[in-house]
Amino acid sequence: MATIPDSWKRGGEFLGVQHPVLGGAMSWLSERHLVAAISEAGGFGVLATGSMPVELARAEVRAVRTMTDKPFGINLILMNPALPEFVAMVIEEKVTHCVLAGGIPTRETVETLRAAGVKVILFAPSLALAKRLVQRGADALIIEGHEAGGHVGPVSTMVLVQEILPQIHEVPVFVAGGIADGAMTAAMVALGAAGVQVGTRFVCATECVAHENFKQRFIQAQARDAVVTVQFDPALPVIPVRALFNKGTEQFNRLQMELVREVREGRKPRAEAQLELEHFWAGALRRAAIDGDVEYGSVMAGQSVGMVRAIQPAAEIIAELVERVVG
Repeated sequence: MATIPDSWKRGGEFLGVQHPVLGGAMSWLSERHLVAAISEAGGFGVLATGSMPVELARAEVRAVRTMTDKPFGINLILMNPALPEFVAMVIEEKVTHCVLAGGIPTRETVETLRAAGVKVILFAPSLALAKRLVQRGADALIIEGHEAGGHVGPVSTMVLVQEILPQIHEVPVFVAGGIADGAMTAAMVALGAAGVQVGTRFVCATECVAHENFKQRFIQAQARDAVVTVQFDPALPVIPVRALFNKGTEQFNRLQMELVREVREGRKPRAEAQLELEHFWAGALRRAAIDGDVEYGSVMAGQSVGMVRAIQPAAEIIAELVERVVG
């Protein structure tokens, strides 16, 4: 029997689970079935609300509770205009952990959640921001590298863990981006991680509602197929998105060029253009993940997609991710 590292124990105690493996919150996919399956297997499912109105999110929270009595969390998008309503719903439904993504939360948002007993988990893309977020009241941090799928930051996982893990001790720190097997999980824990967050591998969980076409694209893909979109013009800043290259990527590039022209010519405000790009991704992801159009939809995937080889139950995936840590 392996000696369980203290950081791993700390992560498990913070989340209230046997295995501190968080399911990355993926719009359209991290709904009741996948969230409950991850939690039931000893991990920590996280409900993604980015594509949901608040009452649908409430219904999903209640549905998860009918499927498992194990802990799970919820992901809220900070740029959502309805964020206050989502915060109120999280408190009313007594969700224990809340992951805030897509920006830096206000002190008021963090304090409101914490005052209600909700543990707040925040993303930290740099050491300076990690320290700032701890001061703001974060109960835990996630550091996510450039290798991840969907919206990504500029720095690789391996650089972030060296920069941040040795410096942040006040709260548990979880690592995400490019993690796909037990060896990588064990390496992150050996460096001081309290656990890991995994998204790409869970797309091919049996319990995931992703379309069969979507899952098969993951199984067929290699790491180099998961590419990041580029920003064409600083007049229209865009957050890079990593996905498998297809005709949908080309459509996004054409849309971005058109919006750059409109912004530069004063025909459209920059914020409106940025929101239009976000709406493009939300619709394109649903087209691929749910409807199965993997040519024109967005097949968001991390570079670890090259290590996704089969459709497996979530419990098997978690067992493989933790085998080098727990023995």
